This record gives sequence, C-alpha cells and structure tokens, in this order.
Amino acid sequence: QVQLVESGGGLVQAGGSLRLSCAASGRTFSSYAMGWFRQAPGKEREFVATVSRSGSNKAYADSVKGRFTISRDNTKNTVYLQMNSLKPEDTAVYYCAAREVLSTTTIAYQYHYWGQGTQVTVSS
Repeated sequence: QVQLVESGGGLVQAGGSLRLSCAASGRTFSSYAMGWFRQAPGKEREFVATVSRSGSNKAYADSVKGRFTISRDNTKNTVYLQMNSLKPEDTAVYYCAAREVLSTTTIAYQYHYWGQGTQVTVSS
C-alpha cells in the first residue's frame, strides 16, 4: 500500500500560481504511475494530469494544457503539480492518486490509492 498526503493549496488571485505537492509513503514510490484530479462543488471528479513511473510520459486535460505541469521526484517520493495562469474555474479540491501499474490513465476508478485532497481557490 501507499499513503498519499497533498499540500500546497490555498487562495490565489486569477493569473497567479501555486505548486501542489503529494508526498507518498509506504511501498516503493517509483512503482506507481501518479495522477492529479480535481473536484469542484456540485461537479464530478475530473482528470487533471498524469505522469508515468519514470516521469517520462505525461498527459494533461485540455483545460489545463499549457498552464499546468506535472512532475515527480522519485528520490523524494513526491509528485508535483505546478499551476500557472490560474483561473476562477480552476477552483476545486485537488487530489493526487496512485496507480500500481506501468501505464498512465485519465480514468479515476483505475487509480488504487487517493490522498485526502487540498483546496485550491482562485479569486477573480
């Protein structure tokens, strides 16, 4: 098993930046493909970004492409989400997730472990 703890959320003005971190403990972090998802009030959880176990393969939702960057540091057991040019519609609880297989996926139910989430609020 792996335990995931997100941090770095907060309140930011539109156009600003935040960097989310997700620290993993438990089994070998490099064994997991990782993803970020978000859920706004009254909406379903949606895919944001994913990164492969080595960090070489990444994918993004169209809504964040060019503004968000996912990365990982396997020596620190941490995955990051750098969010730039934030918009009010980015407001949500952001979750990191781990998938105990080689390939990445944009589908939430295909992730095996989840963090508790961190709130991101973007004011206009």
